[in-house]
Amino acid sequence: MDKVATKRDYSLLGRDAQAAVASGLAAAEWYHTDIPRKQMKELMKREDGPAIRDTVLWLGSMVVAGGLGIVFWGSWWCVPFFLIYGVFYGSASDSRWHECGHGTAFKTRWMNDAVYEIACFMIMRNPVTWRWSHTRHHTDTVIVGRDPEIAVMRPPDLFRLILNFFGILDVYHAMTDMLRNGIGIVSADEKTFIPEQEQPRAIRIARIWLAIYVATIALAIYLGSILPLMLIGLPRLYGAWHHVMTGLLQHGGLADNVIDHRLNSRSVYMNPVSRFIYWNMNYHVEHHMFPMVPYHALPQLHEMIKHDLPTPNRSIIEGYREMIPAFLRQLRNEDYFLKRELPPTAKPYREEFHAEPIAAE
Repeated sequence: MDKVATKRDYSLLGRDAQAAVASGLAAAEWYHTDIPRKQMKELMKREDGPAIRDTVLWLGSMVVAGGLGIVFWGSWWCVPFFLIYGVFYGSASDSRWHECGHGTAFKTRWMNDAVYEIACFMIMRNPVTWRWSHTRHHTDTVIVGRDPEIAVMRPPDLFRLILNFFGILDVYHAMTDMLRNGIGIVSADEKTFIPEQEQPRAIRIARIWLAIYVATIALAIYLGSILPLMLIGLPRLYGAWHHVMTGLLQHGGLADNVIDHRLNSRSVYMNPVSRFIYWNMNYHVEHHMFPMVPYHALPQLHEMIKHDLPTPNRSIIEGYREMIPAFLRQLRNEDYFLKRELPPTAKPYREEFHAEPIAAE
């Protein structure tokens, strides 16, 4: 029989946030697999070439697919082209803002910044807010009350997860935040991780974005067609499914309040198309252990440290076969989680902050 669950408080200003600081979970020292300094230096080497190639392919594909969608607008032939355009707009932008936000995709800083700003607009994430939010996510990964980017809280809201495959709730919250920032209000939660001197820039960007959306809506009304919105705005809805599908696998069903990424993150082998859209973030344990290693070096990093990591799921489908039952168990007991099994060659878990998993029924 499952034991009585402890209700979690995910507020960044609440009880669990205070407890994380008091217990040493906040800004803790995380476990890292040992890698010789010389090899790590090579892995962290930044290059412009791979990211320029992939960015040209990404944006070029969007131009072609969007252009053909416009050409065939008014017939069913436009549908496959807008589906392609939507995934590159509403899903590939998720991994681009992420990697360029780390500053590791390109060697040249302005290239990282330019792609970051473009991708943030597409994914509707204020580049100031999310740069600092993601810094906190890496500092306090899946620490309840500290991590502002926990995608699946416990007990999981399955209806919310389904809606997010269509971007509905994400876009609603993004628009709400944009409007709030646009009128000059920074929330109390945002103030816990955005430095005071950066808050005016977050407000300024929100106002610029609002102007773009107002202009797009005005053009759609003038033309008497939703075509402008099919190119700007709506792809965040109809193209969201891929980034949600892959993003849920990052931490879904795994441990919280631990300081070992092998417990709370999941690596999954994926097909080449999904890896391109996702920019190799399927190697997610590796990325969290060593976030300054560029996306194009993550497969190499994986080969170097896989002896110390749980065996990756062999496919997206296998990952969901593991994760969905865990979500269902968490509906009955939110303290339940999946414990990752380490190979015999791995160093053991640090147990200070690790609670034992609930026994099987």
